[in-house]
Amino acid sequence: MQFRLALAEDLTVLSLALTLVIVSAWLGFALYELFNRRVRSLSLWLSVVLATVGILAVLLRPVRVQSRSRFVGARVAVLLDRSRRLLLPDEGSTREDRLRQIVKQLSQRFQGARLSFWGFAEGELTPFSPDSPKSPQKDESDLQDALRQLSRAAGERPQSVIVVSDGRFVRPSNEASDEELQRLLGSLKAPLHAVAVSQRAPRDAAVRAVHNAGAAVAHQPLALNLEVSCSGGLECGELPVVVRELRQGEQSAELAAGKVDLRDKESARLELQITLERAGTRLVEVAITPPEGDEVPDNDRRILTFNVARERVRLLHVAGRPTYDVRSLRTWLKANESVDLVAFFILRTRQSTPMTLRESDELALIPFPVHDLFTEHLPSFDAVVLQDIDAVTYELAQYLPAVERYVQRGGGIIMVGGPSSFAGGGYAGSSLERVMPAGMGDPNRPYDLAEFFPRYTDAGRAAPVLGSLRDLISEDLPKMVGSNLLGPPRDGAIVLWEHPARRVGEAAMPVLSLSDAGDGRSVALSVDGTHQLAFSEFAERTAGRAYGALWDGLLGWLMRDPRYEAARVELTRPCIAGEPAELRLTPLPGASGPVELEIEALGRSSNKIVRRAALPPSGPVLLEPGSLEPGGYSAKVRVGQAPATRFDFACERGGVAFSDSRPDTQRLQRLARLGGGQYVDRERVSQLPVPAPTEVATERESAPLLPQWLWALLAALGLGWHWIERRRAGLA
Repeated sequence: MQFRLALAEDLTVLSLALTLVIVSAWLGFALYELFNRRVRSLSLWLSVVLATVGILAVLLRPVRVQSRSRFVGARVAVLLDRSRRLLLPDEGSTREDRLRQIVKQLSQRFQGARLSFWGFAEGELTPFSPDSPKSPQKDESDLQDALRQLSRAAGERPQSVIVVSDGRFVRPSNEASDEELQRLLGSLKAPLHAVAVSQRAPRDAAVRAVHNAGAAVAHQPLALNLEVSCSGGLECGELPVVVRELRQGEQSAELAAGKVDLRDKESARLELQITLERAGTRLVEVAITPPEGDEVPDNDRRILTFNVARERVRLLHVAGRPTYDVRSLRTWLKANESVDLVAFFILRTRQSTPMTLRESDELALIPFPVHDLFTEHLPSFDAVVLQDIDAVTYELAQYLPAVERYVQRGGGIIMVGGPSSFAGGGYAGSSLERVMPAGMGDPNRPYDLAEFFPRYTDAGRAAPVLGSLRDLISEDLPKMVGSNLLGPPRDGAIVLWEHPARRVGEAAMPVLSLSDAGDGRSVALSVDGTHQLAFSEFAERTAGRAYGALWDGLLGWLMRDPRYEAARVELTRPCIAGEPAELRLTPLPGASGPVELEIEALGRSSNKIVRRAALPPSGPVLLEPGSLEPGGYSAKVRVGQAPATRFDFACERGGVAFSDSRPDTQRLQRLARLGGGQYVDRERVSQLPVPAPTEVATERESAPLLPQWLWALLAALGLGWHWIERRRAGLA
C-alpha cells in the first residue's frame, strides 16, 4: 500500500497553467512590494505565504491518493538469426544447436523478465518458439530491417534488445559508418546486446562468389569471375577449379578449368571463359577439389542458373532438291530477321547427267561440305532442318550418330517429308531415329502418293505451337499430295496432325509430331506440301500468312520460346537439398485435362519422380516433388494432351548462405558498443544485465486532502490577515 499527494484529476493543462500564472504574478508583486518598502514584519511575510497556499489549495484542490502496486519483469526482445548459415558445423555440432542452447540460457538469466523471441532473416519478423523443430530456411539475414520493424511495432517498447547471431549480416554492412549505425540503433530507445553463437571459423575451402561480366548469349564467350576462399587454418595451396554444364541424359560437359593459388592467402580470384552453345535455361556447376580436412563440403561447388539469350537463331537448312516446299521454307527463313540461316540444297542427284567433263563434277559453286557441317560446325547451330535429302546418297548417314548426340545435348532438329526423307532417305534404323518423335517407317514402302487432308488431334487443338495457325484458318488444312509413311510415335511424343486413313497399329499415323529428346527437341513433318499455306487457292484466305504462323510456331517451340509452351513453371522458393521443394504451374488460358509432373536429375539418371494433380478451374497449381538431393534437375509438366513444358532448376545444400562460413564477431562487438549494450559469447550469457522491473498499479483510490470549504476558509483567513498586516505596516 502506497500513499501520495496529487492534484485534482479534472484539472486541464490550460486551467493549471492559468492558475500558476495568476498566483505567480500576485506573489511576485507582493514580494516586490515588501522588498522595495523594506518591510521587516514577520507576521506580514507569514500572511503572504498563508494567503498564497490558501489560494493554490482552492484552485488546485489537492487529493490524497492511495494505491496498491506490483512489479513485473521488463520486456526484453531477443532477435534470433534464422539464416541457413546457422546449419554450418561448429565444433562437433551446428550453430543452430548453439543458438538453441543460448535461448535456454537467456530464459534462465532473464527468468523474471518478459522475454519475446523473434526470428529474423529476409522479410518479416516471425515469432520463434524454443520447442519448434523448424530449421532456418532463408539465404541471408537482414538485421537492419529487423531492428526497424521492432522499433516501429505497436505496443510496449522493449527495455532491452538482444541479438543472437554469427554476425554475418547482409545489412548493416561492414562499410556502414558509426553515424549510420547510431541512427539505426537510436530508434530502439533501448540498449542492444549481442551474443555470438560461434567465434571459430571452420576449416573450409569454398567457392565464395561467382560473378559474370555481361549477359549470357549463345555461342559467345562469357567471363566468369570466381572467388575461392580458404579459412579456419586449412592449408589449401593450389586448388583445381572446373566449370561444367549439366545436361540431361549424359554426363556434364566441361567448359573450363584452372587453378587458384591460396598459399598464404585467405581468398583469391580466378577468371575463366565459358561458351554456352544453347539458349534458354542452362545450369552451370563451378566446383573445386578441396584438400583434406575440409569441414564444409557443401560449399565446394555452386550450381548457377543462366538464362542464355540468342542474338539470332542460327539455323542449318539442308535439302536434297529444289522443290516448291524447299524453296518456300528457304525463302521464309531468309526473310526472317531473327534467323541466321546457313542453307545447302542439292541441284542434281548422282543419277543426273551434268554434261560435264567428269561425271563426278558437281553443279554447284562449292562442294557439299557434309563433313565440316556435321562434325566441326554442328554444335554452333541452334537447330537443323533436314528436308527431303537422302542420307546414303549424300554421305550423311555416317554423321547421323553425331546428329543424335547434338540433339541429346540440346540441339533441335526438324525432318520435313519428301521422297528422300525418313525411311525413303535411309534414316530407318539409324541412330537419329532414337531422337525423332515417330518411327521412320518401312524402307520397302517409304511413302504413299494418295491425297488427303491432315486432321488435328486433341493435342493439336490444345497445343500453343499451332495456336496462331488455328486463329487464322481454324482447323482447315490444305490437301496434301502424298505423305511419308511413319511408324508409331515414340514414348512421350505428341502428335498434332494425323492421317485420316492410314493406321499404325490401332492408332492413326502421325503426320506432324514433336518430342523432347534428351536436352533437345525434335519435330517430324511427314508431308512436303506446307507451301500451299503460302501460295495456293487455299492461301488466298489469309494472304499466305498461315505459312509463317505454322513455321513460327514450330521453330519457336523448338527454341523453347515461352509463347509456345503450354504453361509457365517456376519454383515458389529456392530449392534446398533435404527440404521439400515446391513448383508452381500456371497454365495458359483454355488449358484442360490432368496435370502430370515428371522430374529427372540432369546427367545419366534413370530415376524419375512423377506427381499428378487435377487442374483447378482457375489459378495456378502447386506441385510438391518432395525433398531432393543436391544437383541439377529437369522438370517436365504436361497439361492434358498439350506438349510438355520443361523447367530446369538447381538444388543446393547451402547455396548463398554457406558461401562464407566465417563468423563476424567484430561486427557484433561494434553493434553492441554503439548500441550501449554488451557483447558476450555463449559462455558468458549470464553476464548480460537484467533491466529493472516495471511498476504496475493494480488498485487506486483518491480522496480530497481537506474539504473544499475548509480550503476556502483558509484562503479567506490568509487574505484577511494579510490585509490587516498591510494596514499595520502602512501599506494599505
